Amino acid sequence: MSIRWTYAFVDRPVASFTRAHTFWTAVTDTRLSEFRGEQGEFVTLLPGGGADPCVKAQGVESGAGGAHLDFAVDDVPGFVTSALAQGAGVAAEHEGWAVLRSPAGQLFCAVPWYGESVRPPVVHGSRLDQVCIDVPPSLYESEVAFWSALLDGWESASGSRPEFHVLKPPSGLPIRILLQRLGEERPGPEWPGAEPRASAHLDLACADIPATRARHEDLGASFVAEGAHWTVMRDPAGGTYCLTGRDPKTGGLAG
Repeated sequence: MSIRWTYAFVDRPVASFTRAHTFWTAVTDTRLSEFRGEQGEFVTLLPGGGADPCVKAQGVESGAGGAHLDFAVDDVPGFVTSALAQGAGVAAEHEGWAVLRSPAGQLFCAVPWYGESVRPPVVHGSRLDQVCIDVPPSLYESEVAFWSALLDGWESASGSRPEFHVLKPPSGLPIRILLQRLGEERPGPEWPGAEPRASAHLDLACADIPATRARHEDLGASFVAEGAHWTVMRDPAGGTYCLTGRDPKTGGLAG
């Protein structure tokens, strides 16, 4: 099934939802749409300059939140059928859209495409362009196989390190996927104490990580840890995300 557009979802607990969308609108230089949902739990981050949105936020009632992907498609039922055939499960069905779960437990959604086509620009030297799915080692190979089979037309390739696998979308789609094999078997944030599950976080491609870190700290984020080519941060709502040393225009590794 053809994927026409991609959205990265910022999922944060309801109690900290305002802090979350306030921070992420500042980071992405966007404004908020009207709130949607029965509890006003959904909002879209709207860029200016004629660009189409590719980031949304959600207040979740349980768990620590994280991130997930929305795939905008021409044929939602067809996409759901294809995902189920590859091993996904249905988490919730709604009129016109569906919430699915990958074999490792990562949530994602199939939604209608409304003509989105213009990618938002780079903002202050960075771009939110990737959802990283963190997968326990026992589930990693099957999860790579699932996403590689589901995302027809996407480039599926090993990453820069053995624990990474990259899924690059066709030109024009704004959000890509990184699969990361964790170093331990751990449950996802929704299932503390349960069997191992995948979770996800957001990644930004940054031309200058220290400069982006300083700007984010001015906006209320805090430093968590330093990696080989990335810096782990915590937003004011308590969610972790990464600043990565990649070209914000192309998404590829810088230099």
